[in-house]
Amino acid sequence: MTMDGNLAESAWQQAAWTTDFVDIEGKAKPRPSLQTRVKMLWNDSTLFVAATLQEPQIWATQTHHDDIIYHDNDFELFIDPDNNTHQYFEIEVNALNKIFDLYLPKPYRNRGDALIGWDVAGLRSGVSIKGTLNQPQDTDESWTVEMAIPLKTLRMGFPFQPPTEGTQWRINFSRVQWDTRVVDGKNRKLQDAAGKDLPEHNWVWSPQGVINMHYPERWGYLQFTRQANTPFKLPDSELRRRYLWLVYYRQQQYRQQHGRYATTLAELQVAPQAEINRRRHQLQLAATPYQFTATIAAAGNPTIHINDEGLIETLKP
Repeated sequence: MTMDGNLAESAWQQAAWTTDFVDIEGKAKPRPSLQTRVKMLWNDSTLFVAATLQEPQIWATQTHHDDIIYHDNDFELFIDPDNNTHQYFEIEVNALNKIFDLYLPKPYRNRGDALIGWDVAGLRSGVSIKGTLNQPQDTDESWTVEMAIPLKTLRMGFPFQPPTEGTQWRINFSRVQWDTRVVDGKNRKLQDAAGKDLPEHNWVWSPQGVINMHYPERWGYLQFTRQANTPFKLPDSELRRRYLWLVYYRQQQYRQQHGRYATTLAELQVAPQAEINRRRHQLQLAATPYQFTATIAAAGNPTIHINDEGLIETLKP
């Protein structure tokens, strides 16, 4: 497939669009004024992503690889193949087809430092524009980005295992949109009385509930399948994980209030047992004032644990 942003191939014509993007905070905020939507395809070696962004004024200023692309209007994708909220990947692109790609060992909230020097080896991308670029005197229609991401690049430190039928990853897509006006023949960001740029809009496929994309546990799901109209089924393990995230969030609140982590579930007002799909599960917390690990287990199910850095994993038997 040619990565030119035109989506002329028959495979793209058969692929379904996602629902339109919404505000990152969810239903509490107005629907975006401009449409954004995504298509995806895959084969054994590559994940293909295409996005079309409705835009009456197409502009871009970042001209180098690994520039801070979200200083422009941009399209972004976030991928966590392991669904452990650590070791995930981010790719940003603007209307000039300039890429900002980075690897995050863990989220910023957990003192993670992004590895900007990491690149998607073998990435192919292209942008097509219905309209003009950086010419505010006219009205544009949209721009479309198309990219081919080698699957083997989405792995750090472990042998690559390609997805198979039914494999599920965590994924989300974001659009950064700035309010602008024309000044001296150029699009300029609107500013407040102090001369500071007004906050950008953040429009996403799966709402986060917070203005922060770096909550991987709140992303949507990508299910790999070669069948048309395959139903999506949320794994039971995801229902169990929700209880661990309840413990995690309450621990963070508790630490902010008391300067330490709680050492019992009772301090967090979390019950030690939970019934999920008619099965009783046991929650346990092991903690010091500075660290904690919480687990959830049930007979016949693998144990899942989460720690104070938000690393969530299924333990091997």
